[in-house]
Amino acid sequence: MIYLAESGSTKCDAVFLTNEGEEIKRIRTIGFNPYFHDEQFVAKEIIKVPEIAELGSQVDQVYFYGAGCSTPELNEIIARGLKAGFPSAEIQVDHDLRASAYATWNGLPQITCILGTGSNVVYYDGQRLQPGRSGYGFIIGDEGSASYIGKRLVRAYLYRQMSDALCREFEETFGVNEVSIREKVYAPQGANVFLGSFAPFAHKHLQHPFFYQLVFNGFREFIETQVLPFSQSQKVPISFVGSIAYHFSPVLKDVLDFFDLQEGKIIRRPVDGLIDYYRRYKMNLHKIDHGNH
Repeated sequence: MIYLAESGSTKCDAVFLTNEGEEIKRIRTIGFNPYFHDEQFVAKEIIKVPEIAELGSQVDQVYFYGAGCSTPELNEIIARGLKAGFPSAEIQVDHDLRASAYATWNGLPQITCILGTGSNVVYYDGQRLQPGRSGYGFIIGDEGSASYIGKRLVRAYLYRQMSDALCREFEETFGVNEVSIREKVYAPQGANVFLGSFAPFAHKHLQHPFFYQLVFNGFREFIETQVLPFSQSQKVPISFVGSIAYHFSPVLKDVLDFFDLQEGKIIRRPVDGLIDYYRRYKMNLHKIDHGNH
């Protein structure tokens, strides 16, 4: 049995497959990111998942694609933690960029972007992944992501750039005030997720010019800093995965038009495309080549 997982920093979509690639069960767990979670945390959380407790011992191969899984040392943190849930499995951990590139692949070179809690980008030509200058986290980077949008919303709330009515709605919706926001933002862990949790407020009020412009500016900055530096950006489709790309796709399309870029796929959850990729190219799931980094 195979366990195939695609994980962001907050949530993970996963599927149990037969060795022939037939779907057995699909699940959602919390996400694991080695920048924020250690081996002990991963182990403790993975064994809490009922389906993994039931099926984990039957799994002989785990493919885990995760946010932050960008070096062998970081990957090993996740792999060791996952071993608690899959004691008999060979575990391969790779970057979520690879999963996103596979999920949006249509047989031609493309640039694939992740817009979820964080943001990232990669060029993939079918053989080689070429990551962009991204993945610097919510303090320095993550342009266009949920945490970026949330940070701008919090600033607008704190500086009263929103109307009094919107500020009150913001407080009531999230149960926050200036003091609690400061405490959460400067807490040792979870500030990126906390900030990202405000993004739905922008979506709810997207017809309001202020919120539309806030999101547009975030996507514009993402394209400028992460996509346009690729020499291929004017020649190949630009695809997107992630909840922010999916829910704010009308704004995203406007930004692509603004830069005269070619729109590729926009999908919410990479795991669907990931399974399709394996089936479409008739890959033997036990012999996936992870060597072409």
